[in-house]
Amino acid sequence: MANKREVVKNLHEKYIKGSPAKAVVINRTVFLCHLTNIVLKEIIRYCDCGSKAYINTRVLKHIYDKKPAEEFEFLINNIHMIVKYPDYIYENKNPKRGDFCLIKQIKGENYFCSVEIIEDEIPETQESEKNIHIATAFRIRKASYLNAYKSLWSWKDGAPSS
Repeated sequence: MANKREVVKNLHEKYIKGSPAKAVVINRTVFLCHLTNIVLKEIIRYCDCGSKAYINTRVLKHIYDKKPAEEFEFLINNIHMIVKYPDYIYENKNPKRGDFCLIKQIKGENYFCSVEIIEDEIPETQESEKNIHIATAFRIRKASYLNAYKSLWSWKDGAPSS
């Protein structure tokens, strides 16, 4: 099984790399990682979902088109760390896409990953399950960016922020 970094890089190499700006790409979704128990526990306080997190080519293409190359490269190599081990969880703002914002500090920079809860159909069983899907990700450039977001949890104290 390929490591999480390679899964995202392979998705990029196969479907995104070198594509023209705003080009339509084949929509492929891949499993990224499982949330840690503590992160899942905090998210399910607000909505029911499973522990699986997914990323798709549409999201990668959006990030590829909108972010500088060095930021994109960093994100595809580290997005699994942002999702699996966030330092903070925030409620996303309306009408922004996604339900929660996962924030992780890496190498002195804060990275933002918006995730949404999507009901996925399980073909073999004709049933469905709710899972985490990445909506977007980027480096936070201004420290004040998160001031307008409601803090739900911080890794520092392992408890919801008040």
